[in-house]
Amino acid sequence: MKTLTIIDTFGFFFRLFYALKGFKNSQGQASGMISGFANFIYSLKNEYQSDYIIFALDSKGKTFRSDIDPNYKQNRTPPPPELLEQIPICIDMIEKMGFMNISWEGYEADDIIASVVKTFKDEDVFIRIITQDKDLYQLIKNGKTSIYSPISKNEYNEEACLEKYGVKPCQIRDFLALCGDTSDNIPGVKGIGAKGAKKLLDEFENIENIYENLTLIRNERTRSLLLEGKENAFLSKKLTSLYEDLKFENLLEKAIFPEGEPLLNVLEILKHYELNSLLKKLHNNSENNDKKLDFKANLILDENKLFEILNSLDRESIIAFDTETTGLDTKEAKIVGFSFCISENEAFYVPLTHNYLGVKEQISLSSAKKAIELIFNHFVIGHNLKYDFQIIKNNFALNPPKNYADTMILAWLFNPSLKVNMDDLALRLFDYETLHFENIVKKGENFANVELEKACEYAAEDAYITLKFYLYFLKNLDPNLLEIAKNYEFNFIKIIMMMEENGIKLDTQALESLMKKFESEIKNLSEEIYTLCQDKFNLNSPKQVGDILFEKLKLPSGKKTKTGYSTDEKVLNEIIDQHPVVAKILDYRELAKLYSTYCEPLIKLALKDQNSRIYSSFLQTGTATGRLSSKDPNLQNIPAHGQYAKDYKSCFISQDGFSFISLDYSQIELRMLAHFSEDEKLLNAFENNEDIHAKTALMIFGENNYQTRSIAKSINFGLIYGMGYKTLSKNLKIETNLAKSYIEKYFENFTSIKNYFEKVKKKAKQNGFIETLIGRKRYFDFENAKPMQLAMYERESINSILQGSAADIIKLAMVEIAKDLDGDKKLILQIHDELIFEVKDNLCENFVKKVSDIMENIVKLKVKLQTSSNIAKKWGDLK
Repeated sequence: MKTLTIIDTFGFFFRLFYALKGFKNSQGQASGMISGFANFIYSLKNEYQSDYIIFALDSKGKTFRSDIDPNYKQNRTPPPPELLEQIPICIDMIEKMGFMNISWEGYEADDIIASVVKTFKDEDVFIRIITQDKDLYQLIKNGKTSIYSPISKNEYNEEACLEKYGVKPCQIRDFLALCGDTSDNIPGVKGIGAKGAKKLLDEFENIENIYENLTLIRNERTRSLLLEGKENAFLSKKLTSLYEDLKFENLLEKAIFPEGEPLLNVLEILKHYELNSLLKKLHNNSENNDKKLDFKANLILDENKLFEILNSLDRESIIAFDTETTGLDTKEAKIVGFSFCISENEAFYVPLTHNYLGVKEQISLSSAKKAIELIFNHFVIGHNLKYDFQIIKNNFALNPPKNYADTMILAWLFNPSLKVNMDDLALRLFDYETLHFENIVKKGENFANVELEKACEYAAEDAYITLKFYLYFLKNLDPNLLEIAKNYEFNFIKIIMMMEENGIKLDTQALESLMKKFESEIKNLSEEIYTLCQDKFNLNSPKQVGDILFEKLKLPSGKKTKTGYSTDEKVLNEIIDQHPVVAKILDYRELAKLYSTYCEPLIKLALKDQNSRIYSSFLQTGTATGRLSSKDPNLQNIPAHGQYAKDYKSCFISQDGFSFISLDYSQIELRMLAHFSEDEKLLNAFENNEDIHAKTALMIFGENNYQTRSIAKSINFGLIYGMGYKTLSKNLKIETNLAKSYIEKYFENFTSIKNYFEKVKKKAKQNGFIETLIGRKRYFDFENAKPMQLAMYERESINSILQGSAADIIKLAMVEIAKDLDGDKKLILQIHDELIFEVKDNLCENFVKKVSDIMENIVKLKVKLQTSSNIAKKWGDLK
């Protein structure tokens, strides 16, 4: 189906003017509307994908509505001169750029738009109306006509119209007839507002039915208002009714979207009004077009052709591969097609399940499976292969190929601090602007609704650019990093897939019961807080909490900003001793967050699954240090501490006949510090299995007790994260001089550590990067860093080595452990330095011994690695 975009032009101009009021060129000429319009044109091809475009203009002078009601639009104040002077320039731009524009004497743009919609009501043309005007919502029809708001960027179909106004498109005239429209001086029925109008139309459908059944309206006031306003109601409906019988000749031929960049035809206007930012973009685009990567996108609809290509390939061929689907959730998404590329000259798209009126016959799913099996016999390249492998497994029951490479992982290894998505990477490496998904797929639709030709262009490009990435990294990536990718990172994709597939079971009854307890506690805490403050306020509003604490209760506060006082956890902890309500607010927030962030969403997910299991997504390239991250839901962020954490985690249970096993590296980052710094005291402490925090306490304070050990622990772990004495003084609530003396005493005892930190900082500045244990790199732009950034980079360079090396070790261990996993021994979670398994009860003891041995001996260090293990039926019972 072709798309026609039609623009309610003057309404659009007016909104641009008021949004960008005050913009002028150096000669003092108003330029805001011209600037906004030019930028709108620049975004047209991407934001409003369209085959045809029309600008609908209001005619000069009176229209037929003025005859119906002389007061129509008479309440409007005359537009300011700077608005009027820009309109002819914008209309001149429309004509010079080659866009079709229509005006019709005696009629408004709305009538032109309505007539265009009627003209194509039986044609295979979809019409998108760009407007902010309520009147035009009456034209909406699913599959045929939508309204697009250029301000909110929302597209409205029948359901969205109902959600926005509370009435169906066919009731918009009746809605306005009742509540009126002040912008057009449409009177409506005095005293009836939007809510009242909606209620009446819900019951009676339209104003004709309302007035035929006035006796059925129970509310006497409403009935009286309707009687008094009857004449205005029907007058208003007439005024909002659109004229739709204007006739046009050869409309589509004249409305074809112009080729090339339309703005190049109005460069003089852009220069005169000094739209320099836009001129620069146009210049850059012109340069980029000269560098456009050149390949042919081939659509395959013939099965013989598909197998002819695949069967002709050498066994050693490299194939870039990508899938197109109905969604991002791999458990639910259906495959729509796949693309592949075997050379830098051309790429292929194989459509399977596109679904729209008039779609051609596509390749069958059974043939697609055979084709993918052939592809998987070769070396497969992909960008985010975890997703594609899961789609293929869930749709075709095919396992990943034996040999593969993921360019997203290679990009992450190349520079883990930069974005690794396809669009950003193509722009960064090749200065190439890829087709964007949101410009191909309409809002509310999925890839199955995309026309085959457009889909081919987009999907084939994905495979093509993936092959380009791979060839680039083969040439430019450090050989050691290529080896890391081949030996560990690519294998790790399957381990993540396995964890995601396993999931973790939630006891929904236990959580429902706990939620009821939480609800009661939240209510009690709220009442306690209100009593202590002698006021009732919104506890979820930081502004209101700030006003109560710092204005009413006069507690010491930080600086007040435009949005109010800061009341984050750090601020509240600093004043926790000042008033008993502060601790209560922190308790309330902990419980409210637990309830809304972890209880409600997770129970919904568990109830969707027949085994009550929750499945997280793990991101291999989500952090610069190398740690895995988790999302949808983030199971790594489940509260581990606090008074409610154990009860909550106990709702996660092992399946019948199985137990959870937790294996956790003990103080691995401190052990990394001992390994790299080679500090003798630290190495000896670990060698002799001493309590490192107790030993540090003795060295700094000369004694070890609960308080000194706690301070020592803060210092030990804080220094790994680059903590300075100011942070230590805040954390411990002590004088800065005292905190400074603690850290100095620490370095006096662990002399090699201070030397090591200085060495890391110096080397990072010289090289511009740090390296982890196995050689992964993280880059820092010390040359262009401001003083504050410089200090941050220094802290992060140390932490990236220690935390990054710990991440290396657990990843190496997971790759080795995975060789022994099966249905009886499953890895279900990785939480930084901890692995959680679900293992058959009779296998637990031997499994713990074997995995502990792997984890403790996976690398040879100057310090021994140590693990602790726990076995339990509930996550909350794992120590």
